[in-house]
Amino acid sequence: MDYKKAGVDIEAGYRSVELMKKYVMETMRPEVLGGIGGFSGAFSLKAIKEMEEPVLLSGTDGCGTKVKLAILMDKHDTIGIDAVAMCVNDIACAGGEPLFFLDYIACGKNYPEKIAEIVKGVAQGCLQSEAALIGGETAEHPGLMPEEDYDLAGFAVGVCDKKDMITGKDLKAGDVLIGMASSGVHSNGFSLVRKVFEKEMTKEGLNTRYEELGTTLGEALLTPTRIYVKALKSVKASKIKVKACCHITGGGFYENVPRMLREGICAVIEKDSYPVPALFGLLADKGHIREEMMYNTYNMGIGMIVAVDPSEVERTMEAIKKAGETPYVIGSVKEGEKGVSIC
Repeated sequence: MDYKKAGVDIEAGYRSVELMKKYVMETMRPEVLGGIGGFSGAFSLKAIKEMEEPVLLSGTDGCGTKVKLAILMDKHDTIGIDAVAMCVNDIACAGGEPLFFLDYIACGKNYPEKIAEIVKGVAQGCLQSEAALIGGETAEHPGLMPEEDYDLAGFAVGVCDKKDMITGKDLKAGDVLIGMASSGVHSNGFSLVRKVFEKEMTKEGLNTRYEELGTTLGEALLTPTRIYVKALKSVKASKIKVKACCHITGGGFYENVPRMLREGICAVIEKDSYPVPALFGLLADKGHIREEMMYNTYNMGIGMIVAVDPSEVERTMEAIKKAGETPYVIGSVKEGEKGVSIC
């Protein structure tokens, strides 16, 4: 008896590391110390000495049951982008710059080529957010999960000067809400997605083309989460003060928007102020999901919201466009009980 006969293939683990090295190396920043394969990832903090009061920001998350679609479609090169996005977007909306990322992959069996494809996506997400991939773990779990299954999660650390943190404390009535377009469902609400499209949850069903989507169902659902780090950096570089910021993740508008507000301020979202992607209409119609529940579960086409002074709207829109994102003026804030109204 040995470890391999017990279900854990150490040699496959070594091969996975070799295959993923080229992707990991592409994400390196000057602050990364040492190479790949150490017991810990090392990152120099020399650059932050120039900050008056540096604050470390952290985020950890996974991709939820969206991973199941990647498994069904046998397409594993984008799910890693989702894992990175869920963490770095949270850091960015607090005013931080993501510095580095670590991933964790749990699998029933280590197929080196598949693991390398997953990490390829993680590395792409790190490149999009300008974060270094400085470490990770691939854990083989025979007997705990089926051989073909895996789960993916990650952890990111960022930094900002305390004076630059986005807290919402300066929000006032009349400030304008600018939303950045999402790429689709992102990585939230997939348990409901899978329930609605239960009959389509096969490789054949997911490869069915829907005219209203302009693509197959699987491709539409597996589209990776947008990463808004560069857009928020562009706004900051334009010397625009972002008074509050919100990442629309699990819980949709009703749970997340209030998190950007201070007491005595409410947000008013105009739902007709931007185009809602067809995927959400298809999901609502097929699942007989009430509109309120859609806005309470999904991003409905808006992945990130910033609040700025009315005088800064045009410059903010231009800075976001410059970074490659699509902005919309979607509402405003007013005095009232803390919360969000969608009208």
